[in-house]
Amino acid sequence: MVKLGTTGPEVFPLGLGCSGFSGTYGPASEVESIATIQAAIDAGVTLLDTGDFYGMGHNEMLLGKALAGRRERVQLSVKFGGLRAPDGRFLGVDNRPAAVTNFAAYSLKRLGVEVIDIYRPARVDPAVPIEETVGAIADLIQAGYVKHIGLSEMGVETVRRAQATHPIVDLQTEYALVTRGPEEKLFPALHELGISATLYGVLAHGLLGGSVPGANDGRAHLPRFAAENRAHNLAVVATLRRLAEARGMTSAQLAIAWALAKEPRFVTLVGAKDRAQLASALGALDHPLTPADVAELEAAVPASAFAGERYAPALMKFLDSER
Repeated sequence: MVKLGTTGPEVFPLGLGCSGFSGTYGPASEVESIATIQAAIDAGVTLLDTGDFYGMGHNEMLLGKALAGRRERVQLSVKFGGLRAPDGRFLGVDNRPAAVTNFAAYSLKRLGVEVIDIYRPARVDPAVPIEETVGAIADLIQAGYVKHIGLSEMGVETVRRAQATHPIVDLQTEYALVTRGPEEKLFPALHELGISATLYGVLAHGLLGGSVPGANDGRAHLPRFAAENRAHNLAVVATLRRLAEARGMTSAQLAIAWALAKEPRFVTLVGAKDRAQLASALGALDHPLTPADVAELEAAVPASAFAGERYAPALMKFLDSER
């Protein structure tokens, strides 16, 4: 088990990222989604990560159904603040204290729970000091509606200001073989401050598993899957696949095992649309990597070998972690 920060809960080293159950990667079966969430819990996964804007509330309602009889076995991590249009467009961020309280009220109702274990703003709101947002969550803790405070995609200075306001248990950020930026400044600061991290995107939204976006799949708009970059990046992934096969693993399992080996005090989030994908992801735990394995992998598949940014420029501007 991995402890989140100095004041947070202990959780299983792999957490389940739930956005894929609500259309992020194309249509998903509700029956299979619920079965997958419950299979994850039965397999020992304790951290479930969602956002109130995933499917405009659909994800939280789905989790509410899946958690029947299992609530006490999991920790719920909920992101808030992202604003969406009816057609799914991202409209920006609202982290005002009144909005924080409002978002929490709706999340509690949709999830069907009395308390949220970890509550976190999804992005920095440039119009609202982080101290005000964190202070609003601290008020929710005092009122018994939230247990712990987390952050998401925030830079070092913002993290320090947040921690000075109230203890932060973890920062959620993207980290993968293809996304190594947090190693430079962010991770050292987290270790210094006693803050953990939940790492998402360890498969680069499926790229490192060899995925190709289908119809109605939001990944089609990501630069690394764009026509001008896709063939090049999949050629790099072919090298990853060969290294994985030599170890009796899939490329996705090797990418997950790399993240676990690099930051054993952090939690790696994995996504799965069905039970087969979940079982495959959990299989990475059966193949721990040595420091020599990690060095070999990073030499063969350096981050610089991939083409394209994490997101389109319009979305990159919301990432305080990239500043």
